[in-house]
Amino acid sequence: MNDDGAEGRPVLPEPVRDHLGQQLRGTIPVADKPRFLGDEPEIPGEFEPQLRRLETRLKTHEEGTEAVGEALERILDAFGVKPEPSKDA
Repeated sequence: MNDDGAEGRPVLPEPVRDHLGQQLRGTIPVADKPRFLGDEPEIPGEFEPQLRRLETRLKTHEEGTEAVGEALERILDAFGVKPEPSKDA
């Protein structure tokens, strides 16, 4: 490891950096932590519109993918073609 920083300044030894990092994390206020494992912290209201759009996109993508798969299966059935087993299975 190079002992010089990006600008030629010396880098602090790793134990010193770890100690300072722990001290810094101890002083910075942290958002509300969940009370139990699996609990989700409350999401700020300003993110609500973006989250709704993202959820809509994900749901649309999932439903669209399923619909295309079903349509392709019907087309193959109509022509009497049996799909080959996928390599992933």
